[in-house]
This record gives sequence, structure tokens and C-alpha cells, in this order.
Amino acid sequence: MKSVAAFLVLLLIWTAGLFAFAARVRDSTPAPLPEAADGIVALTGANSNQRISAAVNLLARDLGQRVLVSGVNPEASREDIRTVSRAVRRLYDCCVDLGFTAADTVGNARETAEWATAMRYDTLIVVTADYHMPRAMLELRAVLREPEMRLQAYPVATPALRARGWWRNPAAARLMVVEYSKYLAILGREAVLGLGPRDPSPAQQKG
Repeated sequence: MKSVAAFLVLLLIWTAGLFAFAARVRDSTPAPLPEAADGIVALTGANSNQRISAAVNLLARDLGQRVLVSGVNPEASREDIRTVSRAVRRLYDCCVDLGFTAADTVGNARETAEWATAMRYDTLIVVTADYHMPRAMLELRAVLREPEMRLQAYPVATPALRARGWWRNPAAARLMVVEYSKYLAILGREAVLGLGPRDPSPAQQKG
């Protein structure tokens, strides 16, 4: 009986955390315009067109010097990305970089760190989907640590998750549960790693 009670308590805590996470995601958009930064990075994934377009719009507003689109499909051409970004060619040709090596969020973080270090940037605006932003920021901060690097989140809304009854939509509920579970896993990993010495971040190595 004690094990059943313990399981039910854990399930209740997990469920409460899920709904708190969902509320955080829902309330994160529409995002206010961030402060100007050295660079802007768009992390690709579901609804990539909106993410890339949002990042390029920030660039057009002079809120960054360059944009990195991280995790581009190797089969996509530079012109394909320009088309979905709706960028003015002059701005796109001069100031948008494409990263093709990242295959997941961990890869996005590494690709972003390499780009930021090469550009000698100290501040970044991070553009990705609202539900993906909490986990993306954890991964980025694992390799681009404060105070050497300052990150600002600029989440892009996911329409299916805006409704307060998202749990009634099987696709939206699955997306939220999967993302929340991944987020908890990264929190756990970082908590364990925090118990011991950590390798210097690329920004610290740059210094």
C-alpha cells in the first residue's frame, strides 16, 4: 500500500508540474521585443518557417548583427531557407548563416556555441517554438554559461497549444507531455552534473 501511495503522490506531483509547464508555455507568447544583442539564433524543428521568419524579422529591426539558422536540413538549399524566411535578399545574403550539423537540441546548442565563439558574440537572442524554449534554454546554458554569455528568449507561439483545453486535443497533449518529460530529463541531468566539476564553456575558453 505504501508503494501505491508513493506512486500516486509522485503522479500527482508530475501532473501538477505538467500543467504548470503548460501554463508557462502558453503565457510566454506573444513575446515582447527583446533588447538588441550581438546575434540571433533560430533553432529549427516543427513550424521552422515561423521560427526562421521571426528571427529574420528581428534582424531587420536591427536587434542583432547576424542570424544563425541552426539545424538546417542538409537537403535544403540556401535559397530554400531564404524563401521560407521571406527575407530581403540584401539582408539575407549579408547577414544570415546556416548551420547543417545539428540534428537535435543538444546539437543546436553545440552549433550555436561554435558560431557565437567564432563571431566573438557575448549576447544572443534565441528564437524557437514556445513549447521548445524551456528545454532549449537549458541546453544552451549548459554550453554558453552566464556571465560570459547572456541569452534572451524569443518564443514563437504554437497555435494548438494556445487553447486552455489543450489536454483535450490528443496531438497537443502528446506534444506537451513529451516536451515536459524531456525537460525534466534535462533538469535531472544538469542537477547531477552540477554536483561535480564541469568543463569550461566555449565562452570561457575564448576568454
